[in-house]
Amino acid sequence: MTEAPPPIKVSAISRDAGPSPFARFIQDTEIDPRLVGMVGALLIIWIGFDLYAALVLGRGSVLLGSADGTAFLTPRNLWNLSVQTASIGIMATGMVLVIVTRNIDLSVGSIIGVTGMAMGLLQVEILPQYLGLGHWSIWMITVVAGIALGAVIGAFHGWLIAYRGIPSFIVTLGGLLVWRGMAFVAASGRTIAPVDSTFALLGGGPYGAIGSTGSWIVGLLGCAAVILMLVSGRASRRKHDFKLRPVWAEGFMALIGCGAILGAVLLVNAYPWPKGIVAAYGKATGQTLPEGTFISHGFAIPVLILIGVGILMTFLMTRTRFGRYVFAIGGNPEAAALAGINTRWVTLKIFALMGVLASFSAIVTSARQTSASNAMGELDELYVIAAAVIGGTSLAGGMGTIYGAILGALIILSLQSGMVLIGFGDGSYQKIVMGTVLVLAVYLDILYRKTIK
Repeated sequence: MTEAPPPIKVSAISRDAGPSPFARFIQDTEIDPRLVGMVGALLIIWIGFDLYAALVLGRGSVLLGSADGTAFLTPRNLWNLSVQTASIGIMATGMVLVIVTRNIDLSVGSIIGVTGMAMGLLQVEILPQYLGLGHWSIWMITVVAGIALGAVIGAFHGWLIAYRGIPSFIVTLGGLLVWRGMAFVAASGRTIAPVDSTFALLGGGPYGAIGSTGSWIVGLLGCAAVILMLVSGRASRRKHDFKLRPVWAEGFMALIGCGAILGAVLLVNAYPWPKGIVAAYGKATGQTLPEGTFISHGFAIPVLILIGVGILMTFLMTRTRFGRYVFAIGGNPEAAALAGINTRWVTLKIFALMGVLASFSAIVTSARQTSASNAMGELDELYVIAAAVIGGTSLAGGMGTIYGAILGALIILSLQSGMVLIGFGDGSYQKIVMGTVLVLAVYLDILYRKTIK
């Protein structure tokens, strides 16, 4: 008779506790974790500069209840920050497509210079000879011509890269030098000013904004669009038997979206026209405006251009065949070509689009300066690439978002504006910080991609 084996001691196995509450929240709302991180980083930057100005420099602080003109978190500073972000943000949306397809464009700053100079010469020295000074069509002809020139330059770069096999780094590095030189040669280094008065409105300023009423209209339309997108998205998921988000998550997304939009409206409407501008406006219109009259700036036109570009580029990337082709090429160019995608034609169109967006930035920049100079756009290519990378666009290709690039541009300009505000206006410090942030962003992208594999 064999002896029975001793009983096996079974240790209690703890049940899987499941994902953390934060992980479940992210899963239910389907929010990109990188978006949460970027928004958090932006808030830290804003609050940090505001507190530094108050506690170290002894200036006013919104957080400490004593805001003045030197505080960071004021309507004036944040309104100006939004205008400064517009030019870089517009180009960053195009740089996402370029980097997603494993290319690079170092020429965008020089394209700003040459297209801006061309538009300046056209509206200041050429068109007035034929149409008369101040003609109503000058600004429209100038804008169309500038966009067309940018598209031609970008398409030429794309043709060299796609059909002649020259690396994008070399083509656009050559473009950086060539177009910067062309901008100088076009006007012999002169600054062309002043630009057409209507054209100048595209750069912002008290008259280049839509005011309080217009801003509320934009805000309400934005909220309606957010709700419509959520409702239509839920209906589409139900139609195709996809998993639905919880109702509370849909409501939360609507609340966050509408809250952010209406908060932005309140912010821009809290920034009034300067007293001198109000007095000049009253005199020009024949009105008797009492002292202390409050006229809101509202959304600046460059910011509306950025918002419009962001919406169109997001639609292009997520809702069109072209956008799917872009991500397919970035994920695996050889497989995309074998699948029948004309990768060369898509690449040419990407660089042509990049040229168009650089022209839009040239319009905003020259209009804001009310002049065209050879220095326009210098080093902007570095800020644009940094904005796209900080916004989550992977240098390995195949990954990137438009909203991330715009947030990246806002982070970069916040750092630059904050350093100037607290007295680090020296460009050397700014370059040190920007370089450090860029390297850190790439490192974090590498870590993120390792975690999702």
